[in-house]
Order: sequence, then C-alpha cells, then structure tokens
Amino acid sequence: MSGGEDGLLELEVGDVAHGGHCVARHEGRVVFVRHALPGERVRARLTEAGDGAAYWRADAVEVLRASADRVEPACPVAGPGGCGGCDWQHAAPAAQRRLKAEVLREQLQRLAGLEVDVEVEEVPVPAGTGTSPEDAARGLGWRTRVTYAADGAGRLGFRAHREHRVVPVERCPIATPGVVDLGLPERRWTGWRSVEAVVPGGAGSGALVVAEPREVPGSSATTRSGRRPGADRGRGPARPGARTGGPALPALPAGVSVATAPPRGPRRPPGAPQRVSGRTWVREEVDGRSFRVTGAGFWQVHPGAGAALTGAVLQALEPRPGESALDLYSGAGLLTAALAAAVGPGGAVTAVEGDARAVADARRNLHDDPQVRLLHGPVQRLLEEEDDPRPVDVVVLDPPRTGARAGVVRAVVARRPRAVAYVACDPAALARDVAVFAEEGYVLAGLRGFDLFPSTHHLEAVARLVPRDDPR
Repeated sequence: MSGGEDGLLELEVGDVAHGGHCVARHEGRVVFVRHALPGERVRARLTEAGDGAAYWRADAVEVLRASADRVEPACPVAGPGGCGGCDWQHAAPAAQRRLKAEVLREQLQRLAGLEVDVEVEEVPVPAGTGTSPEDAARGLGWRTRVTYAADGAGRLGFRAHREHRVVPVERCPIATPGVVDLGLPERRWTGWRSVEAVVPGGAGSGALVVAEPREVPGSSATTRSGRRPGADRGRGPARPGARTGGPALPALPAGVSVATAPPRGPRRPPGAPQRVSGRTWVREEVDGRSFRVTGAGFWQVHPGAGAALTGAVLQALEPRPGESALDLYSGAGLLTAALAAAVGPGGAVTAVEGDARAVADARRNLHDDPQVRLLHGPVQRLLEEEDDPRPVDVVVLDPPRTGARAGVVRAVVARRPRAVAYVACDPAALARDVAVFAEEGYVLAGLRGFDLFPSTHHLEAVARLVPRDDPR
C-alpha cells in the first residue's frame, strides 16, 4: 500500500463520479474516495492502491472541512469499513439527488456526446408503508425487499464494499417498517447463505421470506431424496424452526410465508422457490391493478416505483388505441399491462422476457388481456429470429443493469417505432445504448430521473428516443 503514513492521505475532494464516490488527486494520480462529498477536505485511508495502478481507492475516515450538505448517517454501519450499500447516507436527500443528476449528465456527455439538463425527482413513500413522514423525508424506510447475507455463525448482515465479508446488522434503516418488524437479523440462520424479506407494498401483510442454503462443496442442489432443501414432503407445510431437508429454519412471526431457494452457482440459474409454509409468491398493486410476483422474482423495491415508472413510460410513448407495442425485458408484466390498457383490444402488445418464472407470473397477471402475446427467451435472439421484422409503433426497453447493448438496439430500430421508452437503472449503460441509437438514426428527445434508491448511488431513468427525422 502506497501513500502517507499507514496509508492515510489528506485530500481535496472534487466532483462526484459514477459508483458512489468522488474524485480527488494525489500527486497527479486519481483517487476515488467514498464517504466524502464534493468540496470537502478529508483524511482518507487507501483501500486499493499500488505504484502501477491507474487509480487508487480510499475511504474518508476523517472530515477536516465538511460540506454544508453533510448529515449524520442514520445507520451505524454506513461508514468506512461497514456495509457497502448506502453510499450517500452522509448527504442530505436533496444533495443526493443533485449528485445523481450530475452523474447522469456526466455519463451522457462522456459516453454519448450529449449535453442534457436533467433532474432526479423525489418519489414519495406511500403512506400505507407505515414509514413516518420524518423518516421518509430523510430517505429512510422505503425498501420493501431486503436480501441479507449470512456469515459463518448464521448472523445476518450485508457485504462490505468490494468484499465478501459480511457486516452484521441489527436493523436496516432504509427498510420499511414491515421488513424491520420481521426481525430476521435477531435470529440465527446457521447453514443458510442468504435470506430475503419481501413485504409487498411495504405494508406488512402477505410477507414472504425466502432463504437460500449454503452449498456444501461437492454436494448437489438437492437432498438424498431428490428434493431441494426446504421442499414439501407431502405431509403438509413444514413448521419454521423444524428441519425441512436442509438447514433448520428459525421460528418466524405468525402469518409469514416461508420458502427456500435452491443453492445458486456460477453456471446454475436461479431455481423456483420451494414452499415451506404459506405461499411462494406475493401480490403487488400498482394504480389499482394487482400483480403476482413469485418468490425472489424481480420487482422494484421502492413502493412508489411502479406508479412513477408506469406514468413516465406512458408520458414518453403516448400510446394510442389500436397501436402495436413491444415490451422488452417485460418481467411480471407491469409495463405490459399499462401498454395493453392504452392500445386497447384493437391494439397488440408483444412482451419478451428471458426469466421463466417472470413469464409464468405474467401469464397469470395478463390473462384478461387477449391483445397481449408473451414470448419466453433471450431478447436479442428472439428479435433476430424474425427474418422480416414487422414494424411496431412503440417500444419499451427495460434491460438489466448491463443495458440492452448494440444487438438489441439495432433490432429495435429495425422495427422503426415512432418512439422508444428506455427504462435504465445504470447511467453508463444508458449512455452507451443512447450512443448506439444515435448511430442508427434515433435521438434522445426526453429524459427523467427518479430517486428510487435514497441513501445509495443508484437511480432510475426513463429516456424517450425518436427518429432523428421526426423528433416529436
């Protein structure tokens, strides 16, 4: 480790950078500093460094000159050496949103060559979550789904930044009261690798806990009887606290559904959850419509996200009755349902999703919408299999964090939609894909940012892309 005594440096902190840190310089070398804010002077401990490294990483361990935007973190493990999740809990919520907007603007300028003025909007926490107005204003009490890691002693916590080490916690301040009240960190989870709490809408009713066991080296994902750990044995639901074919489950509050997930591996996709007690799915509601979501399947973790993103997508596309729509990476069908309602029975919506569990949920959620066609498989492959792509009027792109990438973008453009709504959770991936759209004749005609992950560096954005020769 290089730098000053004990790897400590005094640094003037510069601009924010993508990933939850700020940029400083030491003797001409870039240092990415966490737990700092622009304009501060800090004493920082190097965490990754070397004479041949292109840049260093460091944690601010002492603030010598504080920013006016600095606040005391609500979580005792949100600082250096602690949990790696809440990158910006030391910044006031309004400052967090400004920092995220700066990152979004910088990525679009650097990777797409665009100068874009954008704000990251606050998304209110619905009153039904039980979060106090004071906590909501501080960016706390919003997360309806929390995945804990378990250490070797069965204590629950979260991974440290860029480490596998588990930092035990007693409670997570950004979780909704419904998640906190489950009391999962108060119990020992010996033999389990991760435990996910799912409280639909954050209100506490219909809660589901999904536990994933550790895999013993050399073992398979099933028991000797051929069943996955936690699977029912035909004798009724297993009681929490009893053995279920895998490690023992601790007792949980009455009325909480419990399921187990097969152990994951580098070449093993997530498997279907196995019922222990109650249900293996939860029901979410958005704008009066109900959606079934299986186990640990994807759903936005902020209880206001569904309505905010649906509204932004419809605003970007303005779908009309009778039009055709394409929903790519469609998940459990949230945006598909909104498109189906907008185009009506005389229109058509094709939804494409690669996760079999999500497609099964979507079939249930959309069975009353005959204008919807569901396709299961890799998005790029299914798009490219059409020798003569049929034109569509509007497209929704909601890819994973890695982005849609060039192949999917070009397949979308080949269908000549009048508008594309791109829902992005990573500014860099969005900017790279916007650049590909530009190469293919589509321009950025609108952009909104949403703070769906307060206290963290993450954000969600909805971009509107239209043909360059028709930038309406």
